[in-house]
Order: sequence, then C-alpha cells, then structure tokens
Amino acid sequence: MLVFEKSRPGRGVSALPECDVEILCPEDKDLRKTELHLPEMAEVDLSRHYTELAHKAHGVNDGFYPLGSCTMKYNPRVNEKIAALPGFTDIHPLQPVRTAQGCMKVIKETSDALCQITGMSDFTLQPAAGAHGEFTGLLLIKAYHLANGDTQRTKIIVPDSAHGTNPASAVMAGMEVINVDSDDKGLVDLNKLREVCEVNDEIAGLMLTNPNTAGLFDPNIKEITDIIHQCGGQCYYDGANLNAVMGWARPGDMGFDCVHLNLHKTFSTPHGGGGPGSGPVGCKEHLAKFMPGVKVVDFDEHSNTNMLSFAKAEESLGEMKNFYGNFLVAVKALTYIKMLGKQGIPEASKNAVLNANYMMNKLKGAYDMAFDPKVCMHEFVMDLSRQAKETGITAMDIAKGLLDNNIHPPTMYFPLTVHEALMAEPCETESKETLDHAIDVFLQLNELAYHDPEKLHQAPVTTPVTRLDEVGAARHPILKYEF
Repeated sequence: MLVFEKSRPGRGVSALPECDVEILCPEDKDLRKTELHLPEMAEVDLSRHYTELAHKAHGVNDGFYPLGSCTMKYNPRVNEKIAALPGFTDIHPLQPVRTAQGCMKVIKETSDALCQITGMSDFTLQPAAGAHGEFTGLLLIKAYHLANGDTQRTKIIVPDSAHGTNPASAVMAGMEVINVDSDDKGLVDLNKLREVCEVNDEIAGLMLTNPNTAGLFDPNIKEITDIIHQCGGQCYYDGANLNAVMGWARPGDMGFDCVHLNLHKTFSTPHGGGGPGSGPVGCKEHLAKFMPGVKVVDFDEHSNTNMLSFAKAEESLGEMKNFYGNFLVAVKALTYIKMLGKQGIPEASKNAVLNANYMMNKLKGAYDMAFDPKVCMHEFVMDLSRQAKETGITAMDIAKGLLDNNIHPPTMYFPLTVHEALMAEPCETESKETLDHAIDVFLQLNELAYHDPEKLHQAPVTTPVTRLDEVGAARHPILKYEF
C-alpha cells in the first residue's frame, strides 16, 4: 500500500520548534495555486510504513547477492562511522583551504593509494559513477589526440563482451564505436583486432575490461595494448572488475593509459540504492595535463608553506562535476584501503577468485559453463541453453526460483555473447557456508527444471510481488500516483 493510501486527513506530527526568526512570505504571484499533495500520517504510522518497505527490499545485509560484474559485497560499518565524523560532514567546498587540510589530505591519500594499486601517475575523484568515469577517460584520450593534431582519430574499439556503458560512453564523447568479436574462448580475437588496426588510422583507442565480463583474464593483454599503441591509439581500462586482480596485477603494467574505478564496488562503499557512487579516473603521465578539476598538491608554491593546496592541470578539459566529487564516498574507500593495507588488498581479491572457482566447480555438470574455463577469476557465466531446450526452463525461470530461496539472482542475459546467461559473482565477503547453501539451491532448481518445470514457471510465490508482466511494465509503466 502506498503512503498516500494510508493518509488520513488531520493526522500529522507537530514536533517542529517555534520559529525564532522573522517569517518572510513570497508575493502572491509566486505562491502555489493548489495545495501540496502531502500524506497526513502520525509518526508511528510513518515509521512503520518505511520499516515495512525496508523489509520488502533485498540487500547485501539480507542474504546472498551474487550479482555478476557488480561486486555486491558487504560494506563494513567502520566506513560509515568514519565518514560520519563531524570533521568530514561539517565541511563546505568553498571554505578556506587552511581550514580544510584534513579533508584535502583524504583526497590526496586516496588518489595516491589508487595510483599505487593501478600503476597510474595521477587520479581525479571528480567523476560520480562508473559510466561518468568512462566518459571522463574517453575525454582525456580525445584531448590527447586533439593536442597532437590527430583530429581524424574518432573511433573507439569495444569488444562484444564489454559492459553496455562502454559503447554508450564512447558515443557520448563524440566517437564512433567499432565492435570486435570474441574468439571461441571468450577472449579478444587478436586476428580481428589486428585487421581493424592495420587498415584504420582513425583509431582513437580501445576500451577493455580485464578480467572480462565472462570472468576471464586475457593472457594476451600486453599484446592487445601493444597492437593499439602501434597504430597510434590509447588504451582505456574499465576498472569494474579490478576486485579480481587488485594487489596482483596493475592496469598500468598491462599497458593501459587511463582507468576508471568503482569505489562503490571494489572498495566496499555502498552500491546502488545505498549510494551515491564514485568513479575516479587515473591516467599515465602523458594524459595528466588534461585531467579535470583540481588535484591536491603538497605545498603552495606561491606562499612557500607546508600547507596542502589545490592545483589545476595546465590543459584541463574542465569540470566533470562540482568541486571534488562525492567526497564522503572517498572517505569510506580510504578507510577500507587503510583497514586492509598492502597485505589485505591482495588477500581480498584472492578470496574473491577462490569463492568464484569453488562455486563454479561445484555447479559444473548440472550447469554448463560458458567458454568452459578451467579457472575463472571473480565471476563465472552459466549457459542455460541446454535446460531451455530440454525442459523449457530459461535463465529467467532459475532467477525467479532463487528469489523464493532468499537469494538475489545473478546478472541475467549478460554478457550478450551467451544467450541464456546467468553471471554469478560470489565476492570475497561470503563464507563457505553461504556458498554451500547457494550451491544446493542452484542444484535443487536444476532438478526442479527436469521434474516439475511448471513450478519454476510460476516462481516466485513467496515474495511481496510475485511473477510480473515485465514486458507490460516496460512498455506501459505507471510512474506517478493519480490523486
């Protein structure tokens, strides 16, 4: 029931203190002509309403959430406590830098740590999310080519297994997308990549995720980046899957020129509805002069003091967001990085890979694995084409069945190279007991597909909202309440 349906005239909460300043009202011409549509409820009813809504939602704190390529892992409470300190919350971006030295140190230490982890020379925290980071990185590449007079370099190579935001970001940056197919192992087809680069001097660069969306680390990664550099392009690293390799392999060492990271994924800050997000962008030295916003430097060269100050890149491409990005997200990420340290960072990624391989190998046989890797990285992709052919049960049906078992479904129908795909990412924060339970549920649902498929066609039946008409909801959405 919506809050407006629970509203009763005359009810409310009169807990506001008496106004102690002069009340100034707008002129009649600026006043509303109709009353505001606000619900009228007692405080207890309002509290119960939002508590009820919270119980109907499924998050990381409610149960297993193996959403592939999204890293839905537990967010440590210490992150929230540190970010809530008054020195971080009672701050204004326009106050004098001498009064904000602690916050500036957070920006600098976060940037420095991300440089060490990725092998980049510089970082900006301005971008507000992953796709915003992609857009920023592509603008850096564009600025680099324009500065060199290479105005014809307007094409970006994007593999067919890329995240959907990659081609969208390229188009937003005013570039044309060239799609390169994967080979039969789910990796970049080197021969097709060479063909594109050999006959085209308009290549601006390549966008690549490594490990890719099938959870596979490309062993040819250095050869791939070399091919792009030899044809005059730049290499962009989509850092969505960095949690699989952080502390073990650095994008900078793989040959990438710039990278975006998802602090709201890899570095444990809240994701999605728990946001906001943050998509910092790092780059090598030759791109640093185009970075947006300002960076924190060790001292003010003009006053010759030891005070931290801000400096702008000499050929900055401008502002990607007001001021310094979503600052409190950076506070949470730095807390996580410092808490783990140089030993904990690689241990986290190692456990993410361990969990994914454990789950993948336990499900092999019952479920076919896309590209059938001997070893996956942080995630793996199941292909339910066999079940769909033999039983009529699709990836969607299995996903709906998981909901009845208090498990959030994996990513469905992605990557697009796998027709009946379920992409699962168990994350390093899940215990063996949780994984064993999830494995048992997956196996039971597979048995159900062969013995009682109609039951799965009806799922879910225990959730607040059961099987939806998803086509109807997409084509005819009801987006507002009719009073």
